[in-house]
Amino acid sequence: MSSRIPQSFINELIGRADILELVGGRVALKKAGSSYKGLCPFHDEKTPSFSVSPDKGFYHCFGCHAGGNAIDFLMEHDHMTFPEAVEDLAAMLGIEVPVDRGYEDRGETQGLLEALVQADRIYRRALRDSPAAQDYLKRRGIDGAAAQRFAIGYAPDAWDTVFGALGRGEAQAKLLLQSGLAVKSDKGHQYDRFRDRIMFPIRDRRGKVIGFGGRMLGDGEPKYLNSPETPLFHKGRALYGLFEAHQRPGHRDEILVVEGYLDVVCLAQHGIEPVVATLGTATSTDHLRQLTRLYKRVVFCFDGDRAGRAAAWRALETALPYAGSQVELSFLLLPDGEDPDSLVRSRGADAFRDLLQRATPLSNFLLDELREQVDLGSADGRSKIVALARPLLERLPRGVYRDLLTADLARVVGLKAERLGALLDSPLERRATPDAGTLQLKSTLIRKTITLALHFPAVAGSVSDVEGFEDVDQPGASLLRQVLEAARDNPEITPAHLVERFRDDPEGRYLHRLAADVPLDDEQAAPEVLRDSLERLVREQQRRNTVRALKNHALGGRSD
Repeated sequence: MSSRIPQSFINELIGRADILELVGGRVALKKAGSSYKGLCPFHDEKTPSFSVSPDKGFYHCFGCHAGGNAIDFLMEHDHMTFPEAVEDLAAMLGIEVPVDRGYEDRGETQGLLEALVQADRIYRRALRDSPAAQDYLKRRGIDGAAAQRFAIGYAPDAWDTVFGALGRGEAQAKLLLQSGLAVKSDKGHQYDRFRDRIMFPIRDRRGKVIGFGGRMLGDGEPKYLNSPETPLFHKGRALYGLFEAHQRPGHRDEILVVEGYLDVVCLAQHGIEPVVATLGTATSTDHLRQLTRLYKRVVFCFDGDRAGRAAAWRALETALPYAGSQVELSFLLLPDGEDPDSLVRSRGADAFRDLLQRATPLSNFLLDELREQVDLGSADGRSKIVALARPLLERLPRGVYRDLLTADLARVVGLKAERLGALLDSPLERRATPDAGTLQLKSTLIRKTITLALHFPAVAGSVSDVEGFEDVDQPGASLLRQVLEAARDNPEITPAHLVERFRDDPEGRYLHRLAADVPLDDEQAAPEVLRDSLERLVREQQRRNTVRALKNHALGGRSD
């Protein structure tokens, strides 16, 4: 197994590094307010535009837009690879780089894995002893073979099923907290996180249990509960069912991505495979990176209601940088009121496979969704669809695919492809379209909100639960959601750590730029301003939805 540097060590390294000392040893810097300025080492300039912010752990050039944390600086200035930069920075700090040669070599992580394995056994035994849990699975159409294959279990309706069995002693109790199996009350009492739930073990590609998803047996809330972020489990990286998908003989070129645990189990039971599910979070860059390395066609399948359409659009936004390669990306929106689980049980596997074959390619899905938002019968509507499409087209890799999609858009608006392409590439045209909503624009609400969340992650984590924000679908909303989720799930995260977390994200480059922006509001005002900004984004989305519904109704179109 190839070795790698543990992410926990990288986070510690960034936290301990003195970026002012590091950069100051290579660049002449002068104090300017709370930051330091100098001539940029990455491009020729006579007036200093290079800035270092010690309290944030960032550097940024306002001229060439180079920027990042201490590791980025070593990679860019000293022309190092990522591992080389980590090793060099660690040597400066006088610490040794630990190498993760697999979970087995790490005592603490091995303890977490063993706790999860034991909990998995407890849950599976409990399912065998619970007629109510078995009846629930039968009602959902899950047979014994499928339950066994996916190791489905049951967490009894008790406070100490797992903690009582595994939490003896201070070290074990701490282990259960770290693994996400237990929680601690304000009064210091420790108890089981999962109670009265159907349990779905989440396994990595080697089959090791790294977390759980629990579905409430009755009508309680939350209906679904996942393990929290742990050293083993990261919602934005894990995919439910990926291990099981790889256990079937033979290789399939196509994989289906759905939203729910039961959708995966039921589809697999009916022979619709391979299939995986995201874990109660939007499709992430990490998800796309895994899937596009393994499969030639990825089909995103969502419910046909408003929430499903919003989830599909967020997946499209994330998938744009991967479009046009040798991987085909398609979207399947099911009839309103249906989900994969209910549809395959009511119509059968052959009908579901037929729908899969007719899934909409990303390019068509993008244009279809944009058509819904405008009146193509007017010049205003045709101009608006170009403005809406611009930031999406910019996120596509340059090449044939992008040119072909631009040509399709040109036919929609009645322009020659060459003329539209020239307009889209024109710097003057970019400045003349403030509604494009890209992160490059100087004054957008999305940009302001991301900047505030990036600079004050502790505040962002506490106000990330604004109702309706998950449905906001304007450019930049996907990145903002990921920043808020990272801040919420990691209370100790710093701005420099946030930038590091999004190192491999195609949108993450924007965080380097925004890290250099000085927020207009201080930390004391940030909670109120951030919540107000999120609520404004929700209201703007609701107004757009209302206008679109009224327009569709007037035109005789659908009003969903």
